[in-house]
Amino acid sequence: MAPSVLLLLGLLSSTGSLPPPRTSFLLNSADRPLVLFSLPDVHNTTTLLLSDDGSTLYVGARDAILSLDVSQSDIIHLKKKVEWSPSESEINECQLKGKNAEVDCPNFVRVLQPINSTHLYACGSYAYTPHDAYIDAESFSMVQQDEAKGRCPFSPFQRNTAITVDGELFTATTTDLRGTKPQISRHFSKDGRPDVSQDSSLSLLHEPVFVSSSLDSSDRKLYFFFSEVGKEFSFVDELRIARVAQVCKDDVGGRSTLQKKWTSFAKAPLLCQSHRQLPFNVLQDVFTLQPPEGTDASETLFYAAFTSQWSSGPESAVCVFKLQDVRAAFTESYRTFNLLTHQWSPQLGKHSYLGKCGLDNASDSELAEVKRSFLTSNSVKPVGVGPLAVSSGQQYSRVAAMRTQAADGKQYTVLFLLTESGFLHKVVLLNRGAHIIEEIQVFTQPQLVKNIILSPSKGPHPSKAAFEDRIRHSRCD
Repeated sequence: MAPSVLLLLGLLSSTGSLPPPRTSFLLNSADRPLVLFSLPDVHNTTTLLLSDDGSTLYVGARDAILSLDVSQSDIIHLKKKVEWSPSESEINECQLKGKNAEVDCPNFVRVLQPINSTHLYACGSYAYTPHDAYIDAESFSMVQQDEAKGRCPFSPFQRNTAITVDGELFTATTTDLRGTKPQISRHFSKDGRPDVSQDSSLSLLHEPVFVSSSLDSSDRKLYFFFSEVGKEFSFVDELRIARVAQVCKDDVGGRSTLQKKWTSFAKAPLLCQSHRQLPFNVLQDVFTLQPPEGTDASETLFYAAFTSQWSSGPESAVCVFKLQDVRAAFTESYRTFNLLTHQWSPQLGKHSYLGKCGLDNASDSELAEVKRSFLTSNSVKPVGVGPLAVSSGQQYSRVAAMRTQAADGKQYTVLFLLTESGFLHKVVLLNRGAHIIEEIQVFTQPQLVKNIILSPSKGPHPSKAAFEDRIRHSRCD
C-alpha cells in the first residue's frame, strides 16, 4: 500500500470515540416504555411542529397533516387530520415529468410553521408542483391553498429548511424541477418591503444540502446551516464544506444594484476537526440551544452533527459553536471572487460594510464589492479544542440538546442523537467527556428517523428531568 494511502487511513481513524452505552433498552422494554403513535394510512411523517404550550404536536405527512394531543405522558391521541393530496390529473401531469406516481407524485409536506397567532403555514411537494396552504389552528381546517414555487422543494427527497419570524417566511430550498437551483428567500414580507432572494448573476451556493435555520433576534439576522461543494479549493474535486450563511431579517436589497436581492448574504465555513485528523465536513443536523434566561444572546449554542465524506464506515462527530463566534466570522476578513479567473483570493483591504445590515442606501461600488466578497476568510471554530463527541461505530442523522438539573443539583447538557439504524442515544456531557447513558430502540426494523422534538418534563421535580424528558419522533416509512 502506498505511503500516502497509509497516511490517509491514519488520519481517518478516530481517537477518543464514545464508549458503549451504559444502558440499552430494546423496544417495548418495561423499564423504559416508549409511547408510539401510528395510523395505517399515514406515512412519511417527517415534518414536526410542537405548539407553544407543548400539548399539541402537528405532523406533516404524505397527503395529510395531523394534529396530535401529546398533553399526557403515556398516550398520544389523534385530534384532527387534514387530507391534502393532488388530484388524479395532477398525478398524471407529474408522471409526464418522468416521475413515479407512487414514489414521487404524492404531496409530501416539507414545511410546517406558525404564520400568526391563529394559523399554520404548510408547503408540500404536491406532485412535483409545490403548493402551500394555510390551516386554521383552532378548527384544524385548510382555508386556502396555492402554488408555491420557491418555498419548498419539488422533490420529496431534497432537504430544505424554513423559519417564520413576525409573519414572514424565510426558506432555503431549491426552486426548479431538477433541484439544481438553490435559493434563500424571504416571502410574505411586511411593512411594504419587497420579497428578497439571492442574486443569480453569481453562483453563491454549490449543490447545498440545507439542514437547519435559526434566528438571532437581538442582531436581527437569520442563519442557515448546510453543506456544499467548496469551490474555493480548486485542487480537490467535489470537496464538501460545512457552512453557515447569514442574511439580515429586514434586508430590502439595493437601489439599482442588487434590487430585491440580499445585500447582507455571506457564508462562512464551520470547522469540526479532531487533532491531526481530517475534518468532519458533511453537516447532518444543527440544533439551536438558547442560553439560560437572563444570559446574553451571544451565548446561544449550535450543536451540530457531522459525518465525513472520507469515512469508509459509519463515523460521526458532534461539535458545538457559539453565536458570538458565528457573529465574529462575519465581521472579519473576506475572500473576493474574481469574475475573470473564477478563483477566490484574499480581499485587499477591509470593507466595514461587508456582512452588515442596512445597505439599502449603499453605493453601487459598495454593492458590487458585496456581490464579489461573500465568503469569509476565517472558519467558525467550535467551543473547546474539537468535537464534544466522536463515534466510530454510529452515523448520527439528527441532534437535539437540553439543559437539565440532575439529582446532585448541578446543571448538565444532554444530547439526543438519532442513529441511521433507528436508535436514540442519550448522551450527557461531563467534564471528563461525553457518555452515552441510554440507548433506546425506537422501531423494530432498522430505519432512519427523520426528526426529533424535545418536550421537557412539566413535572414538579426538575431533578428528574434528565430521565423524564418526553421524546417526540417520527419516521419515514
